[in-house]
Parts: sequence; structure tokens; C-alpha cells
Amino acid sequence: MSNSPSTEPKPSYVKLAMRNMVRKGGTSIKHFGLTAIGLLAVLVGLAYLTR
Repeated sequence: MSNSPSTEPKPSYVKLAMRNMVRKGGTSIKHFGLTAIGLLAVLVGLAYLTR
């Protein structure tokens, strides 16, 4: 792992993920929304149970 990121030929995972999100557009936004809602529901549920 002596290669620095600037000389690496393949793009970073962040760039790949962003390009993938741009290409897929709607589905990734839907998945992100579902994930956010699920995470919120878990947090609210935990807060309700531990009050």
C-alpha cells in the first residue's frame, strides 16, 4: 500500500459511488430516502422504549 491516491489509476470509491448515483438517479434517491426513514424510525423507537 505504498501507492499514493494521486498516482492510482482507478478512481476512488467516493468518485465511483457519486458517478453511480448520478447514473442511476431515481432509485438511489429512493433508497436513500428509505434508509433515512428507517434510521429515523429506529432512533424514535429506541427513544420511546428507553424514556
